Amino acid sequence: MTQSEQLQDKILQKDNLEQRLSLWRKANQKIVFTNGCFDLLHLGHVDYLAKAKDLGDRLIVGINSDSSVRRLKGSHRPLQDENSRLHIIAALASVDAVILFDEDTPYELIKKVQPDILVKGADYKPQDIVGYDIVSLKGGEVKTIEFVEGYSTTAIENRILASRK
Repeated sequence: MTQSEQLQDKILQKDNLEQRLSLWRKANQKIVFTNGCFDLLHLGHVDYLAKAKDLGDRLIVGINSDSSVRRLKGSHRPLQDENSRLHIIAALASVDAVILFDEDTPYELIKKVQPDILVKGADYKPQDIVGYDIVSLKGGEVKTIEFVEGYSTTAIENRILASRK
């Protein structure tokens, strides 16, 4: 498989998600799930996703659609379209699969994935993380990961805007 084909293979649709999950579960692999907008990839994202991958065998990243990002962050976002964000996150070695979701939260996607480990940033309390009930009920773990200080898409956006004044 070429590099381009490998990249495309990491971008899942809802119809091939179950097939991939079944394959990984048959191999007894621990599945980790996280999600986000990932609008401008930065060191904080790369570090966070690498640490999430270290918690299991396979990392699935749910990515908010453009319309979901607009509802959550305002009409000026996302800065990069969903296709770009899917491909950029899929290109990371730590990521095994990406999937787009259009809802404001990944709750329905988490119900489908049924991850062994659900991960979010340490700005959340585990019990407040969307999907905590689903993962806890099946005996999975809900974990948080500390962010790399000083890195956020909003901070980068503000620096860019300030530099243009």
